[in-house]
Amino acid sequence: MGFEEATPIQEQTIPTALSGKDVIGQAQTGTGKTAAFGIPLIEKMDVDAGTIQGLVLAPTRELAVQVAEELNKIGNLRGVNALPIYGGQDIVRQIKALKRKPQIIVATPGRFMDHMRRKTVRMDNIQMVVLDEADEMLNMGFIEDIETILAEVPDERQTLLFSATMPKQIRRLAERFMKPDAEAIVVKSVEITTANVEQEYMEVPESKKFDVLCRMLDVHSPTLAIVFGRTKRRVDEVSEALNKRGYGAEGLHGDINQNQRDRVIKKFKEGTVEVLVATDVAARGLDISGVTHVYNFDIPQDPESYVHRIGRTGRAGNKGLALTLVTPRELPHLKTIEKTSNRKITRKPVPTLAEAMEGQLRMTVESLMKMVEENDFQSYRMSAEQLLDETDSVTLLSAALKMLTKEPNDVPIKLTEEAPLRIKGFKSGGGGRGKGKGGGGGYGRGNKDRDRNRGGGGDRDRKGGSRGGNSKNSNKVRVAASRKKKKD
Repeated sequence: MGFEEATPIQEQTIPTALSGKDVIGQAQTGTGKTAAFGIPLIEKMDVDAGTIQGLVLAPTRELAVQVAEELNKIGNLRGVNALPIYGGQDIVRQIKALKRKPQIIVATPGRFMDHMRRKTVRMDNIQMVVLDEADEMLNMGFIEDIETILAEVPDERQTLLFSATMPKQIRRLAERFMKPDAEAIVVKSVEITTANVEQEYMEVPESKKFDVLCRMLDVHSPTLAIVFGRTKRRVDEVSEALNKRGYGAEGLHGDINQNQRDRVIKKFKEGTVEVLVATDVAARGLDISGVTHVYNFDIPQDPESYVHRIGRTGRAGNKGLALTLVTPRELPHLKTIEKTSNRKITRKPVPTLAEAMEGQLRMTVESLMKMVEENDFQSYRMSAEQLLDETDSVTLLSAALKMLTKEPNDVPIKLTEEAPLRIKGFKSGGGGRGKGKGGGGGYGRGNKDRDRNRGGGGDRDRKGGSRGGNSKNSNKVRVAASRKKKKD
């Protein structure tokens, strides 16, 4: 299996779970919690019973598949089989797989309830239920589904709940469906978020963020990078713009169908594309090794989302870097995130064009030296010797480096501006939202416009516009007022 020593969550959870007690574990993705609940779960399975005895609920299809794969690896020697079932996959195919009588089901809540309604799963023999990333299931609106499922599972079951954070709704869920003597196991957030991840931020106007992102990609030359955007529209626009600038990028959000998601993730894992642009929800459950950089193109909505985002890098003992692009009006929100993660996020200046070129040149030199070490260029030696007879080596090598080095691409890009993230109860001076679509953008229109649109906050869907207003016609009122103002 490749285990050398137990992680803190494994060391504390496995003995407790094997003793039969319920467990409430606070741990982030990447801390080894799958094995923490997987080993006790598999140990409790009776391979000859021919019934479903274990149930794992996960927020996303990707996480369900990854957990099932891990459980099958752990349970291989015992003959324990875990079956993933999730939305987007042919339900008839899943029913056929269920007839092969797996001991463990790993499911998303919605699809598991589909099978409950169809009576294609029998729950009367379930001995252990695991709720993985419970806070994410809460954020995605699955809490009622989970309550319905738990109400149907035998009361004498053992329940293990894992969550990166513990909001009130999750604590109430634990109180209602878990035994009173459930043991709480906490891996402190500081251990989770900061061990191997260098955290930085740059203060950047909304209109300059994309150029800064491109410059940082040139400076860092990441092996694999994830760029987080706040909305689906943002993900589409940023991924398309990156491709126009010559970066290999793919987008991932909730409107992308399962087959396309699988293709995108496969290409990213294989390194066919270097940049994955994603929303928070779309990236949940992704377990991709080798992600060297995380870029928060838009600052996350809350500290918990920040923890999840930067947890995509710095895994398995590797170093990672997380860079957040912050508009001036979002700085107080960044300070809240900094305080919660209990580590200073270092302010960095935007690099110059010369520094970006230096990053690209460094990558070219590294690639060239790697080729020298591999010594796989014998068929080119004769041509090289002929060139050296005609041109001195320094001139020749300089020309080769210029040709191989990717120079910054200045193709004009126009993104739909997003409104700065609002902080509840925080008031600041400065400009309004500007003229971008969807109520996004600049800083120069003053407090009057900002106060008039206070009910908004920027829509999060493709169509743009503000959610605010006290009536259905609020948007029309704003447009009319705007036109009148222009005439005046």
